[in-house]
Amino acid sequence: IFLFFKISSVIFFFIKIFIAILMCIVSFGYKDFRYMLKNILYLYLVSIVLGGALYLLNIEFSYKNKGIIFYHNGIGINIFVIMFITPILMYFYVKEMKDLKNNYSKYYDVDIYFKDKKVSIIGFLDTGNNLVDPYKKRPIVIVYEGIISKYISDKFLLVPYSGINSGILKCVKVTKIVVSGIEFKNILVGLSSKKIYIDGVDCILNNNMEGIC
Repeated sequence: IFLFFKISSVIFFFIKIFIAILMCIVSFGYKDFRYMLKNILYLYLVSIVLGGALYLLNIEFSYKNKGIIFYHNGIGINIFVIMFITPILMYFYVKEMKDLKNNYSKYYDVDIYFKDKKVSIIGFLDTGNNLVDPYKKRPIVIVYEGIISKYISDKFLLVPYSGINSGILKCVKVTKIVVSGIEFKNILVGLSSKKIYIDGVDCILNNNMEGIC
């Protein structure tokens, strides 16, 4: 659309930055500045790689082109280099995509109910989180306190824990937790004073929650 308007290169540059930010927020949502910045950087990295690949094809392999259709009357040694490097790049790409898919398969939509109030967040299933309270053996879900602070009362349950670190975890009782349509009632929510530094995640689910593992 902007191709039909007379806009200076400086203003057009800032418009493109704004559109990139808007694209990332619409696609991935806004969790915090660090999460948004990381998505924007990935967007520009992909754009640079694709743009650079087209430029390489245009300069190295073609004498002329029309749009993205390239014409070449001969063949150079560079084509053999590309044929050698491409399988290596594809191997690492496929490997990375498998790891990424496996990682994102552990993301779940989580609804936490406090009587008539509901908080909707994104949870991550951590196989290392096997915390249960020693009183009734209830699994403990870890949630960043800042998200649910206005919904919780002053009544806390102090639960001792041990592992790499040990201490006392402040927990609260909730009406129920729904994870991707699966309802759990006998669950405690452990309060974390620090943000959870996993992309887009505000909750660490418990490995003992049967049905989602």
